[in-house]
Amino acid sequence: MTTDAPEAAAPPQSQPAAHESDDRTLVFEQPLNERMRTFLRLDFLYSQALYHNEMASQWGTRAAVTSLIDILAIISRSDVRSEALKELERQLTLLGEFQSKPGVDTNRLKSLIANLTRLRSELLNTGIASLQPLKDSEFLNSIKHRSSIPGGTCDFDLPDYLYWLSQPDEIRVRAFNQWLTLLRPLCDAVSELIWLIRQNGRTRQETAQGGNFTITFDRENPLQLLRIALPASTGLYPEVSGSHHRCNVRFLAWKGVSERPTQADSDVKFLLTCCA
Repeated sequence: MTTDAPEAAAPPQSQPAAHESDDRTLVFEQPLNERMRTFLRLDFLYSQALYHNEMASQWGTRAAVTSLIDILAIISRSDVRSEALKELERQLTLLGEFQSKPGVDTNRLKSLIANLTRLRSELLNTGIASLQPLKDSEFLNSIKHRSSIPGGTCDFDLPDYLYWLSQPDEIRVRAFNQWLTLLRPLCDAVSELIWLIRQNGRTRQETAQGGNFTITFDRENPLQLLRIALPASTGLYPEVSGSHHRCNVRFLAWKGVSERPTQADSDVKFLLTCCA
């Protein structure tokens, strides 16, 4: 029996560089205080947990549980609940001041105030002790302890974890949602606060001369977050260093995973959003 000879491989076609046809806008964020760093990390892990849990697969559940354990680690190391309540109070005060200003969408404002008030009430009602079942769970703690070892949650290391992962999808998802319910008041409050802080930012066009830009902040009006937006087609990304008083932005050219980036030597136009 004969088979057709494989066709000769076609010569590789030259592909346009990703930045030549990419019309997306990339947004890079830089937190300017410890509260915002913690909020962004928590929101990142929360979004990751929700995404992987919806995958309803064993690998998705593994990733979701890892995110859950990381959330617990952050909450255990700092008083995120107290910080979230302080920020909720601050935002409610700021929104309250807008009620007497002309030209304000009162229905939209009332909706925002009602939502923040609800989140504050839910967070106050949960209390610190509400997370104790998660912290005391032998099942989650065993996964947490093994997670510090590369490959430590392998099937032979945690047979009880393997057994649970082998259960029908709906059973795993239901159990994970029960754990997540205990975290939702805090995570939802943090997610809403981050959204509101981003929305309240002031955006302006800037130019980094020779790929460098320095930002000096008003100490009387401290900022919490910087957002830098530029087209993906530039092939550049920002590297931000500094503190909540002064920051330096250096734009680097992406050279792929095998080469070191180089600093842009020409002027770079970008959008800078300062969020208080």
